[in-house]
Amino acid sequence: MSHEVDQRIVGELNRRFYAAHESKDIAAMSELWSHGPDVVCIHPGWPILRGWAAVGESWRRIFAGPSDNQFIVTNDQLNIADGIAWITLDENLMSAGGTGTIAATNVFAKIDGRWKVVHHHGSPVATRRSVASP
Repeated sequence: MSHEVDQRIVGELNRRFYAAHESKDIAAMSELWSHGPDVVCIHPGWPILRGWAAVGESWRRIFAGPSDNQFIVTNDQLNIADGIAWITLDENLMSAGGTGTIAATNVFAKIDGRWKVVHHHGSPVATRRSVASP
């Protein structure tokens, strides 16, 4: 498979990741992830979650919550090398609780010929007012 094809596939999987999040679709989110013990997820403000059992349960808990989230993804960059793809991006989150930006990394691995999410990490971006000026 060509590099360009892999880029299109991973880009589409990343779009499906956010669509599953917005629609609170646990089946769609589960389909995107590897279910191995080596997957990792770090939601903003949460401890590190390792293994699909913990990661899957975190998505179930998030989707069961009352919040409806919409993401506008910006500043995204996709890199692929040796069967690993990583996308860095800004998640511009809009919800009933307000707006904010999360700097995120989504990592995909090609497992048995299929791309799967193996790592997601999101960190809140501080506002200019909360960051000391140099």
